[in-house]
Amino acid sequence: MAYPEEPQRPLTEPPAVGETAPTSVITPPRGVARSALAIFVVTVAACLAAYVASSVPGAWFPGAVTKSYSFRDLTLTRGSGAVARYTNEGDALAITAVDPSGLALVTANTDFRSSDYPIVAWSGANFPERADVRFLWRTDYAPGKLHSTPVTIAAGRLTPLVMATNPDWVGRITGIALAVRGPLEEPVRISGVAAKPGGAAGQLTDLIRQWLTFERWSGASINAVTGGADVQDVPLPTLLVVALLIAVGVWFALARRRGRTTALPAVLAMLFVVAWSLLDMQWVWNLTRQVAETRAQFGGKDWREQHVAADDGPLFQFIERARGKMPATPARVFVVADANYFRGRAAYHLYPHNVEFDPRENTVPPANALRPGDFVVVYQRRGIQFNADEKKLRFEGGAPISAEAILVEPGAALFRIM
Repeated sequence: MAYPEEPQRPLTEPPAVGETAPTSVITPPRGVARSALAIFVVTVAACLAAYVASSVPGAWFPGAVTKSYSFRDLTLTRGSGAVARYTNEGDALAITAVDPSGLALVTANTDFRSSDYPIVAWSGANFPERADVRFLWRTDYAPGKLHSTPVTIAAGRLTPLVMATNPDWVGRITGIALAVRGPLEEPVRISGVAAKPGGAAGQLTDLIRQWLTFERWSGASINAVTGGADVQDVPLPTLLVVALLIAVGVWFALARRRGRTTALPAVLAMLFVVAWSLLDMQWVWNLTRQVAETRAQFGGKDWREQHVAADDGPLFQFIERARGKMPATPARVFVVADANYFRGRAAYHLYPHNVEFDPRENTVPPANALRPGDFVVVYQRRGIQFNADEKKLRFEGGAPISAEAILVEPGAALFRIM
């Protein structure tokens, strides 16, 4: 049975009485979109202006320029350390240990007016959250007195110091220093220090630089990204969320006065996409630099050269030498290291041997679990003692175990249980 087709209404025909004209809930009208986008841009600018106004410690337009001191200008006067190259961050002064009094001290000779430089920012990483770190300085106003103030640690890095309100930040600064009181679980690194004049342009430039700082891949990249520097005064996602909410509120207030609030869902969706796109642009820019760095680090190398160039290259090379002194047939191997990362990577490089390691806790194998013929790989692990004369291996004060040292290198060793 055939049914008559419903006549099609021309596209230009107005809706019948009682019908409502279809509206888009995704894309707002062009005029509405332009006005909402303009409000969002103005709101972002207003938020940045508010940040600058609240963060500038001195003059808005200072005449001084930033004074930077690299790790080459620093002197390690107390404690142990040396200049080291890090795959992710280049060269830096690595402090490996404190002196017998529990202190490491890094100094730099300076000569600048304190009033011109109200901000001091140290660049470094791997500082323990509970470490006692203090900034020290001398002035020509009181040359015989050493002033100090604590430095806050965030995500293993040192936050900038605002010295403008410090009563001892007067006269000419004739010397600065950084004191770190240990012990240190791992080496801390310092790449330099900068005395900054602040100012509106300087604060805004620093904030943008924080957003665009190259965030290299790390062990946490698979789960989360920071989006720029590890420590930021105002993270870009926070700024965009606040600006979006304010812009939507302003647009709704204006639209309500005109009785045109039906486009609110479309406006909200559009601004969300705009903010999300800005974050994606930041992510793509960072990814582009990571691809270039990865190509420079691994491109054109064979499998072994790639392992040597990786972050665990020294560990790979030690395990390679250790494997040369172990039997070809799979043997039982116990891996101990202070860092979870090194235990896991050492186990990976040791396969197909029967590797035993604790992936989560920094533990050692119990003495009764070891039997003759087993191997123990030690890599950057404290608390391991070996008596070469008696051929006794001891874990953290436990019962001694008969063993022989097959391979011993700085910070690493291979033992065979006897």
